[in-house]
Amino acid sequence: MKKALVLLLTVAMAGTLAACGGSAKDTAGSQESAPAETEDETPAESEAEAPAETESGSDASYTIGICQLVQHEALDAATQGFKDALTEALGSSVTFDEQNAQGDANTCSTIINGFVSSDVDLILANATPALQAAAAGTNEIPILGTSVTEYGVALEIPDFSGTVGGNISGTSDLAPLDGQADMLQELFPDAKNIGLLYCSAEANSQYQVDAIKTFLEEKGYSCEYYAFSDSNDLSSVVTSAVSAVDVIYVPTDNTAASNAELINNICLPAQIPVIAGEEGICAGCGVATLSISYYDIGVATGKMAARILAEGADISTMPVEYAPQFVKKYNAQNCEALNITVPEDYVAIGE
Repeated sequence: MKKALVLLLTVAMAGTLAACGGSAKDTAGSQESAPAETEDETPAESEAEAPAETESGSDASYTIGICQLVQHEALDAATQGFKDALTEALGSSVTFDEQNAQGDANTCSTIINGFVSSDVDLILANATPALQAAAAGTNEIPILGTSVTEYGVALEIPDFSGTVGGNISGTSDLAPLDGQADMLQELFPDAKNIGLLYCSAEANSQYQVDAIKTFLEEKGYSCEYYAFSDSNDLSSVVTSAVSAVDVIYVPTDNTAASNAELINNICLPAQIPVIAGEEGICAGCGVATLSISYYDIGVATGKMAARILAEGADISTMPVEYAPQFVKKYNAQNCEALNITVPEDYVAIGE
């Protein structure tokens, strides 16, 4: 009798627990739906599907490290163009860690090392020292350069073919140096002595003055180098140049760009015109330039980044891209001060 009673109580308790279990499942969802999911989808299948959703781009997010050598008009424009193009392509899925090295190559290396430690998805190296630091800092994270004149010179690649390979590509700010020599002759056919003003610490500045020297000497000009090591000796070098030359040529040089006002304050009172390698320098101290748009090459670099990040493009096969067009521009204020009349096909800076 006792055994029968115990058995009866056990059955009753089991029924009660079953009923309670059913209520708990009803609160979170029906009993029928949970087993159905378990039967139709194994844990392994569920894990396999999650990465596929990320790869489609719907849940992807990217962090871009931007190392800009120094703040001046040209580099600022390139960075802005890059950010605008990449944001347009990827929207809110992209964030930027933007840092400025204040003109110091060692600081570029520190910034790049920070990006590598943070494992950013891509690095934008704006200007040659930034690219050199990035190349030394990582051979895995994709690196795009911009505002770099000649990649073969910057990265010491002999017989550079146009494609760096490895984890590096980017855009060049090289304007046609023979065209700049033609411009100088067009505006100053009677000049004899040309001063080539550049920063000796910038490899691509040396490349440009060497190249344009050849073009100018072919036209009958006499050329003299005026190299400064940094901003500290720039004033004395410019002062020396204006006492000996008829025209000064300044390439796309970051130190010169950051100190264009200083150059102007020496050259303009001395009545020595400056032909500049790019628009920002020309606006600060020049009379004319055959220039690219730095914003446009920044946009081109941003589009390259979008192809790498969102489309899986292989950076090792991407050739360096160059500006598609060049514009003759002039500094109206300086031309007026020096009584220089430019041909009609020149465009005033700022128009």
